[in-house]
Amino acid sequence: MEEKNKKTRIWELDAFRGLCILGMIFVHAVWDLDNVFLSDFSPPLVYEYMIDYGALLFIVLSGVCVTLGRHSVKRGFIVLAAAMLVSLAFSVLEPLGIGSFYPVWFGILHLLGTCMLLYPLLKKLPYWCLIPIAMAFVLLGWYVEGVGVDFAPLLVLGFDSGISMSDYFPLFPNLGWFLLGIALGKLLYQQRVSLLPNFPHNNWICRFLMLCGRHSLIIYVLHQPIVYGILWLIFG
Repeated sequence: MEEKNKKTRIWELDAFRGLCILGMIFVHAVWDLDNVFLSDFSPPLVYEYMIDYGALLFIVLSGVCVTLGRHSVKRGFIVLAAAMLVSLAFSVLEPLGIGSFYPVWFGILHLLGTCMLLYPLLKKLPYWCLIPIAMAFVLLGWYVEGVGVDFAPLLVLGFDSGISMSDYFPLFPNLGWFLLGIALGKLLYQQRVSLLPNFPHNNWICRFLMLCGRHSLIIYVLHQPIVYGILWLIFG
């Protein structure tokens, strides 16, 4: 009975989320090298692609995963609490002049936490209805991106408030990508089972990625001071 009640996780989603979080650590480490420690450092070409598409894939994946959980509101508040910790940390680092840090008022954790809180309002919509709404939000985001405003809170929506931030993921267009993930989750994981059950995923690489994926929030919160500290010990 206990085994039947045990929650079954979908291995490829955990592994893909773990791969994304490791890619994010790589991006932040390269950014630190380029902007803080080594002024003549030349980032590899893959760094640019990971910046452009890595976070987008993670947002879509988060939308897929939220369709498989039962506590999106609770999870949303937890993610927002972690986001507040990140905002606090960067607000302390900025005036200290430690590296090229700017405040984080609405980063990726703020975005994902907000999207999770909105999910109960969207969960009953069929996937074919979510897709056009998602694309409309993406297009709206591309439009408001160049619109300057003097009211700073509108930066949450994607308007240009003229404030520099170290991490910025406004609701538009990113809520659209999250909605696209919800649509994919409803379409591909209706049965809540793996799409790749026969893939040999018991090797150490897949298990490591799955472990990172299951603890992605903790890794995100802790990795920045750890990576920065390691680079500081190496480069001073």
